[in-house]
Amino acid sequence: MAGMDPELEAFVPLFPKADLNDPATARKDLAELAGAAPPPDFMELEIEDRTVPAHPDVPVRIYRPRQAQGAVVWLHGGGFVMGDLNTEHPWAARVAMGSGAVVISVGYRVAPEHRFPAALDDTYAVLTWAAEHAAELGIDPERIAVGGHSAGACIAAAVALRARDQQGPTICFQLLNQPGLDDRQETWSARHFTDTPWMTRDKVTAAWRHYLGSAPATPYAAPARATDLSGLPPAYIATAEFCPNRDEAVDYALRLLQAGASVELHQWSGTFHGSQAILSAEVSQRQMAELTAVLRRGVAE
Repeated sequence: MAGMDPELEAFVPLFPKADLNDPATARKDLAELAGAAPPPDFMELEIEDRTVPAHPDVPVRIYRPRQAQGAVVWLHGGGFVMGDLNTEHPWAARVAMGSGAVVISVGYRVAPEHRFPAALDDTYAVLTWAAEHAAELGIDPERIAVGGHSAGACIAAAVALRARDQQGPTICFQLLNQPGLDDRQETWSARHFTDTPWMTRDKVTAAWRHYLGSAPATPYAAPARATDLSGLPPAYIATAEFCPNRDEAVDYALRLLQAGASVELHQWSGTFHGSQAILSAEVSQRQMAELTAVLRRGVAE
């Protein structure tokens, strides 16, 4: 593909052709891909599995760096269908070590067995729990961020909207990495990047179908549908050049800016959706370094 980073392009044939029409196989493929990733050095982290009381209870994995500063409620990607605490384990650890923030990785319920608003409800319960138990967790309740990748970034953006609307816990920062925010798929990138690596139009369509079922999309399901973006926390939004989600994320960043939010937007040229998993590529290393650096700043005093 013209314009793609050559280090990334060499790995494209190795990516599994995940088909979200078959959730069980897609989950198995993602677990195998995650297991093949070189694990980071966990020596500097205290890692604890907890259960957050809710309806139903929500599993979380907490990563606590030494002298932690702030916290982030972290949401894995996977098209609302794939992913769990174990597949996200190496990434959550890297976020914690790089940012110095306590990472609360959320094992939210996935579709199609659990459609919207299950994942949002799970995440909001964890956010509320983290704020209420801040002293026990050793964090400042005013320095809690939300963040995630892909579908997880969608859920993070939705949690920020819900917390604003319901006068919920204070969110100091939102980190949205390659977010999928719009079920309508009407942007230029959604119409033209129909067969890009890892993320295709068919895959996006299947993800939203599993997540929404026959219910109409609301702003809490697809945050791009929100008409009022005022009063939301500062944001860092990153996009991949060859990604169907690119333009909806760029548009969301611009609308946040126009609503008065502080926003940092980085469009990573030559990349595709999820390509930061190719850790050997120089651009992936820059992406991860920037992501953790902005989170460090976002939760700082």
